[in-house]
Amino acid sequence: MRVIALSHGEPNTFAGEAPNRTLDQVTRCELHAFEIENPMGMALVLAGGGYLKLVFEKEGIEVARWLNMLGYNAYVLAHRLPGQPDGDGGVHPADIALRDGLTAMTALSEWNLPFFLVGLSSGGHLAGTLACQETALDLRGTIIAYAPVNANHRDYKAPAGKPDFPPPEKQAFYNAWPIGIAAEPHGVPKCPVFLAYALHDTAVPVEHALNFIKTARDLNLDLDAHIFGLAPHGFALRDLDGSQAAWPDFAAAWLERKRG
Repeated sequence: MRVIALSHGEPNTFAGEAPNRTLDQVTRCELHAFEIENPMGMALVLAGGGYLKLVFEKEGIEVARWLNMLGYNAYVLAHRLPGQPDGDGGVHPADIALRDGLTAMTALSEWNLPFFLVGLSSGGHLAGTLACQETALDLRGTIIAYAPVNANHRDYKAPAGKPDFPPPEKQAFYNAWPIGIAAEPHGVPKCPVFLAYALHDTAVPVEHALNFIKTARDLNLDLDAHIFGLAPHGFALRDLDGSQAAWPDFAAAWLERKRG
């Protein structure tokens, strides 16, 4: 593994102990590169953490190693967080994660390989947002798992009346980018999408996925959606005691089909 710095600042330092290390303060934008010999493709991996921290090991490093086993180079993004101190006496703006994601995609553009995004939890919202950008690479597809893609938006909240999320920069980013809502065409990804959600998830209600599914039907999008009945929020590649045990294999087969 090698670390590629994409902005100024001190190197990031993990909090906690393996295998549950996190980045609670992101001091600079970084790519953590997990590369193999003769890759068949590549992926930018986006860990969750509610835009308050990054669940970097469980939803980033472990996903990258899984992708390596499937034959992909994987790059885990340590993106800066909206509303966190910026090191210059202010705070990062609402779109700082999007800016860092686009910087990462530009840095990876030298590779001539089929390219995917893989995002879990809030990382899935960021993956969806990146997939909507005109300046994005020619993506083969985006994997989004249990992510708050649209029903944190002020107009689509589930449950109804849910309070805004602090800090205000975080809520502003959700308001700017509802992903998978037909009435918000700037938030409709331009590539195939794979969804994996938990039916009884209270942290990220299933309405996020259902809204996306309706849009895919109405707009004839290329969407594979999987909703697992007893999966917990944050199941990732660990909590697989249930039908969600199948989701890594479903995703691997989807990647192979979309890689071409």
